[in-house]
Amino acid sequence: MRSPRFILNIFQLVAIAACLAAVCPPLVSCQELSDQMITEDGKWEVAADHITYDADSRQYTATGNVVIVQGEKELRADRVVLNREENSARAFGRVRLVSGNDRLIGRRLEMDMAVGTGTLYQGEVFIRKNNFHIQGDIIEKTGEDTYRIREGSMTTCQGPRPDWQITGKDVNVTIGGYGTVSHAAFWARRLPFFYVPWFVFPVKLERQTGLLAPQAGYSSRNGAQYIQPFFWAISKSSDATFYFHHLRERGEKFGVEYRYMRSKDSRGILIADGFEDRRIDDGTPEAAEKWGYDDDNAIRPNDGRYWFRMKADQQLPWDAMARLDLDIVSDQDYLREFSDGYMGYEPTADQFVSEFGRDIDDENDPVRTNRLNIRRTWTYQSLNADLVWYDNVIKRRLSDTDYTLQQLPRIRFDSLKQPLFPELTDRMLFGSLGSEYTYFYRRDGLTGHRVDLHPRFYLPMRAGPYLNFEPSVGIRQTAWYVDAERQYYGNERDRYKHRELYDIEADLSTDINRVFSVNGDRIKKIKHVIIPRLAYNYIPDTDQSEYPDFDQTDRVDPLNRLGLSFTHLFTSKYKISGPAEESAEYQHNRFSRFFIEQAYDFRQRDDPEAAFLPLYAELNLTPANPITFHADAQWSHQTDELTTANISGRLRDQRGDRLHVEYRYERDANKSLYLSLDTPVTRRLKLFGHFERNLETQTDIEKGIGARWESQCWAVELAYLDEETDQSYMAMLELYGLGGIGDRLER
Repeated sequence: MRSPRFILNIFQLVAIAACLAAVCPPLVSCQELSDQMITEDGKWEVAADHITYDADSRQYTATGNVVIVQGEKELRADRVVLNREENSARAFGRVRLVSGNDRLIGRRLEMDMAVGTGTLYQGEVFIRKNNFHIQGDIIEKTGEDTYRIREGSMTTCQGPRPDWQITGKDVNVTIGGYGTVSHAAFWARRLPFFYVPWFVFPVKLERQTGLLAPQAGYSSRNGAQYIQPFFWAISKSSDATFYFHHLRERGEKFGVEYRYMRSKDSRGILIADGFEDRRIDDGTPEAAEKWGYDDDNAIRPNDGRYWFRMKADQQLPWDAMARLDLDIVSDQDYLREFSDGYMGYEPTADQFVSEFGRDIDDENDPVRTNRLNIRRTWTYQSLNADLVWYDNVIKRRLSDTDYTLQQLPRIRFDSLKQPLFPELTDRMLFGSLGSEYTYFYRRDGLTGHRVDLHPRFYLPMRAGPYLNFEPSVGIRQTAWYVDAERQYYGNERDRYKHRELYDIEADLSTDINRVFSVNGDRIKKIKHVIIPRLAYNYIPDTDQSEYPDFDQTDRVDPLNRLGLSFTHLFTSKYKISGPAEESAEYQHNRFSRFFIEQAYDFRQRDDPEAAFLPLYAELNLTPANPITFHADAQWSHQTDELTTANISGRLRDQRGDRLHVEYRYERDANKSLYLSLDTPVTRRLKLFGHFERNLETQTDIEKGIGARWESQCWAVELAYLDEETDQSYMAMLELYGLGGIGDRLER
């Protein structure tokens, strides 16, 4: 018959053993014995099937399902010998030590109970956060979070035969820090893959410093390529990633990305990369054919190449916000030549849109926008101060003259439409204001100041319950003062110019709506709204040739136009929860918007076909969350054909399939088709690809295909990209648990 299980505080064991003379002679007082068993972290509690005490050796032996607990630490074994004098424990048979989410498993354990160090034989250390499995013949726990393993191995795979592992003579691990392996060998299943004398890996519980997954490939322009990133978790609110990019035909490219977050509204990303290019486009036929691009009509004789870009938001006093956008590149070919990969144009553009909601100029645009904006908003007003510098890369590098226009500064103050003197007017009079001051600078050509004021006054009226009529008039005052050293006018008086204009608008609209009862399982009702609108716009025709011409504001085109439009809105009311009608919760989804407009230009009434401006229509459909559709088109009455057409659709299902289709058409300019597809073939295999074709010339602009295989502890990705001037192959191997950077920064 099994003996009853003992569950005793170790102090109780000490007291019983020392005070019962029938069991053992009184060698020490009860209080002294208890004090000697107090560890640095407090007391241990012991539970076992049998507990005995040897007075001569002053040892306690617990056998049978032994459990020893101290705080979050728990030791389990078949047999444990506790030494009162040394505050030590020796555990045998099915040893398991659990500390928080980590555990040690082995056949034998020798442990210092006071400081929590010890040695585990033929055991394994498991770190749950990263799913690390570290095995070794001898595992020494040298500190609270440090281990040393002799003849060890590590992996993040489950099971006795891991898909990959790293073995070494001596493995040192610091939880929350790093691990090192001497004489490290990487194994794929049972096959040794490569050897390095020394290897370091991160064992951080949060964002990790260490090597990230590399990328390797081949390009017809660059030859064999290899990209190795290294991530540095500087703090919770900042980090940096360093990149080494080997290009066999071109040279060694280096890059860095720095991110910081001081608060929710104060953060930034700075990215820079560059290299000395062994290949140049000096205009010779051989170089132009291999290393140049035909469509920019500019050579690239430089070998020093770089790209610096940055976006930052900064909260300022008085509820103001500063936004900085920098984009400086060495030459007009750099961005499209390096559009993919870790440091490429496309990942940078996606990151900036995702983090800041602001895009960067197209990769083919040789004029790059650099801007510092300071903004302050109120309920009805906003103040924007900008410093805008357009960096014309081709002009800066290859031309002696540069007429690129800069705005240093541009200050705008705008006021939304709001009531004016409501206490004095029977009919509500509204007003709005647009105002701007700009100093225009350029290296060559005319420079000067401009002030533009454009207040507008509205008198909305309502005829009955349905018809709305809103006439308005705008008064525009513009003044220029050009710089003397750049002036193109005969005398001092000509340097100052001013212009007065007015414009008239009138809107007549109504809305017609009806609610249809559907009473489906989810959708209960659909509301259809029709908004007819008649809009008239007038700007007089005035001679403006005497004024400076900096941008479109300096030449206001005359206008005498009437437009008729119809807007159709469809909104559904659908149930999201609640089985019973009285307790159900509902949401609304505007799943369709259709807009069509026809305008008539009175200035061209002598030519009826020209007077009717192109018919414009736009359709947006969102029948469900994973499905979106957009289409817009213009139809010319003069040529009786489409002038522009754009159609796009996106589909995403719960399985993870994603489809994007887009058709673009502009008469005599562009006709292209773009397709993108991601589909999980199985739980582990995903295929992806994209295709873009110029339908006008029947040539492919770009096409790519790839596959990603995800295992329990690793993933591999292979991709092929075929562009007009380059073909490349890329491969990436990712070992889970090694080199993850975390999702977001924290304050």
